[in-house]
Amino acid sequence: MRAAANLLENGASVRQVRAALDGARRLVPDVRTPLAELRLVVRDRRVVVEQDRLRLDPGTGQALLDFDAGDLERETRETLLTGMVRPLIPPADAAEVWFQRASEWDGDPERWESAVDAYERVLDMDPGYAAAWNNLGLLHHRMGQYERAGECYRAALEADDSCCQAAFNLGSLHEDLGDLPVAVTWYRRALELEADYADAHFNLAGVLAKMGRGESAAVHWRRYLELDLGSPWAKIARAHLEGEPGGDDDATPETDE
Repeated sequence: MRAAANLLENGASVRQVRAALDGARRLVPDVRTPLAELRLVVRDRRVVVEQDRLRLDPGTGQALLDFDAGDLERETRETLLTGMVRPLIPPADAAEVWFQRASEWDGDPERWESAVDAYERVLDMDPGYAAAWNNLGLLHHRMGQYERAGECYRAALEADDSCCQAAFNLGSLHEDLGDLPVAVTWYRRALELEADYADAHFNLAGVLAKMGRGESAAVHWRRYLELDLGSPWAKIARAHLEGEPGGDDDATPETDE
């Protein structure tokens, strides 16, 4: 946990650190101590992996564009947010420039409208750009435009049916709308696409607990703890497990463990 402490000391948020550590485990799944293999650092207010002169997004393992000068550097904002997608291969150079610009703006509420415009530019150039649809949906979601957010998330899945972030975000959207059964369906879908999606395990456990399905929730609290390295969210999961009476009316094993 010393690596995590160093990231926090250098300005990373707990949310960023948790996402980065989850990503590091996925980058080197066969290594017991991934932080010994990867160097996580804070650069321009984001957590990144530096390896062999490459700068990578720890959440995806994908290369980050390195803008050393100009407007993009001056406008850099936090971009490593839960539910965001960074593509490995851009569909077109111009679209990727606008995507990068939008992803730097979407971490700043004062620039959300500009980020929306930028993602829409990307989609005008490439309507099948799943990552842009997902991130545009997340912006609308944050802005309370739930119907439009759902449309964007579904468009992301139509463009790329393996986009687990869009499925997760649909689960979050329906949870926010109070439609818990549908939220469960989408969180399960996210886990079908990415079995070790820690946030999906956490959120699914929380929704199942709200529905009174404590035993089913416990499956996902436990799996979350297997993926977590001791963050405050892990404490929440442990508290739920310690407080569970152990019974619910749905004893059927989950299909997405």
